[in-house]
Amino acid sequence: QDLDTEDILIYQIVGDDEADIKHKKISINSPIAKAFIGKAVGDVAEVNTPGGAKSYEILDIKYL
Repeated sequence: QDLDTEDILIYQIVGDDEADIKHKKISINSPIAKAFIGKAVGDVAEVNTPGGAKSYEILDIKYL
């Protein structure tokens, strides 16, 4: 969940070759994926973006 807008976002973390943001698939090497790796449900991930820092709360984790 984006803590600024409260939008709920769903992403699948994939390898570089499979990344496709239109289908919500983000590269494991992307800044947002790197911020999510190692986090647990309820944790907050901080991501530095060109527009400033963004905070996301992890609501659920599914392993596919």
